[in-house]
Amino acid sequence: MSFTLHGLPVSQGIAIGHAQLISHALLEVHHYTVAPRAVLKELERLDEAVATVSAELAQLRKTPTGAHSEVAVFVELQQMFLQDALLIDAARTHIRERRCNAEWALVQQMEVLVDQFDAIEDTYLRERKADVVQLVERLVKALLGHPGYSPGKRRDGLGTIVVAHDLSPSDTIQFKHAQISGFVTDIGGATSHTAIVARSLAIPAVVGLHHVRNMVSDDDILILDGTRGVVIVDPDERVLEEYRLRKSVLELERTKLRRLKTAAASTLDGVRVQLNANIELPRDAATAREVDADGVGLFRTEFLFMGRDELPDEDEQFEAYRSVLKAFSGKSVTIRTLDIGADKALRGTLIRRDANPALGLRAIRFCLSEPKMFHAQLRALLRASHYGQLRILVPMLATAGEIEQMLAALERAKAELRAEKIRFDENIPVGGMVEVPAAALQASLFARRLQFLSIGTNDLIQYTLAIDRSDEAVSHLYDPWHPAVLQLVYRVIQTGIRTGTPVAVCGEMAGDITNTRLLLGMGLREFSMHAAQILEVKQEVLRADTVELSARVARLMKLEEPERLREAILRL
Repeated sequence: MSFTLHGLPVSQGIAIGHAQLISHALLEVHHYTVAPRAVLKELERLDEAVATVSAELAQLRKTPTGAHSEVAVFVELQQMFLQDALLIDAARTHIRERRCNAEWALVQQMEVLVDQFDAIEDTYLRERKADVVQLVERLVKALLGHPGYSPGKRRDGLGTIVVAHDLSPSDTIQFKHAQISGFVTDIGGATSHTAIVARSLAIPAVVGLHHVRNMVSDDDILILDGTRGVVIVDPDERVLEEYRLRKSVLELERTKLRRLKTAAASTLDGVRVQLNANIELPRDAATAREVDADGVGLFRTEFLFMGRDELPDEDEQFEAYRSVLKAFSGKSVTIRTLDIGADKALRGTLIRRDANPALGLRAIRFCLSEPKMFHAQLRALLRASHYGQLRILVPMLATAGEIEQMLAALERAKAELRAEKIRFDENIPVGGMVEVPAAALQASLFARRLQFLSIGTNDLIQYTLAIDRSDEAVSHLYDPWHPAVLQLVYRVIQTGIRTGTPVAVCGEMAGDITNTRLLLGMGLREFSMHAAQILEVKQEVLRADTVELSARVARLMKLEEPERLREAILRL
């Protein structure tokens, strides 16, 4: 009997194949008490599992994946957690003090850490709790003696679609070599591991299907539509043929996209558009260069700070920033100052718990409250500016006072470097992120005090609509095309045009081709996105006429009814 399931599309494309269900080891963990004389043996079991998983992860780091470097980052994060006293040592303590089995001890401590991650406001960072969960999953499988899984060959020529509760980055690396056609998971969001890795591997994926593992059986034939978020179970021959045709068309389009790598991103009426890449770590620069990105529109520096006993010092930060600037010699690199809150797991700094982290001490507020840490980052950025076209981007600005405090801190760092006769760019551009409605409504004031603006649409949507998109109960209300959101984005872009202040969009809207024509019509000329999205967006830019789009967008921005506005956007 054929039926259709609907989830969240996170990686475009169509896959046709047989379902392969992956066990969820954490669901198989039971609690039992061990005898006092058996505690030492239980500790040895845990140590053996840690050694096994450590060897697996080390091997995965050496394995060429052909994927985006984020895959390697995720493996490194799991290696980091494997050495973290907050997980392994605490599990050992549970075994000794509670005389419980190793599997149970790991799961209990995992839940403690997950609760800590749940307090993090930033969606991307909060979903890094998946690293802990997926690492514990690997450890539990080692403890239970579960064999690895590898898809068998199919005689009918169809591929294999993995169906799981959740997937770790290391799982996806193994699946890459097993020629997996697609991923389907119970949980996950647009910034989950499965989503990010699937996009970097160009493998279709649909997540957030809740109970898909209970509704699908091994070897069921599935059609996975990663563009529409649809999974069809046991389709008939007519539907199969229709999707085979769609799949062929998509594969042909992808081949054509690669030809656009060296083409200038210019519209039909000759307007040059800048397409930049978002990166997390210096090594990501290589992937951005592969698609000939115009520069780096957002370097998220928080990944240099996370998951370590000591914060990176000035010299370490300087080397990281300089390496990216050298990789993009002659091109602009925008580096964002630390965007993290005191509620985040930053060891070595004051950690406090806010009642509502989303409205608490985060980003620039946190940096201003930790002047020593902020000063070291500003000095590192200024020193690196001597080696390329560096722009400093400050997140979460909401008031003129914050801008003045930030600029004063920057001037103090400059004065020190001058006194030490260390070279830096005296005229380094400083910009602010527009992520809260207050900043969007004060765009003119921000434009007078800063050299450029960058709209972080993820947070702007979240704050404007009071919706946490990672909360499944309300995630369906997260709407980039809500009239209020578009009015704020339009307002900031138009303010930039009026004042001569460059404006970029670096949130997910920038990399979604359904928004490209809309943003061009609003007047946007600088996009920043995941490197894997650049060629698709470039294709849309090459087909666009900004004169025509500007007039049409000006008319649709007068619409207040959500449905009429949505219809008008789709007709652009």
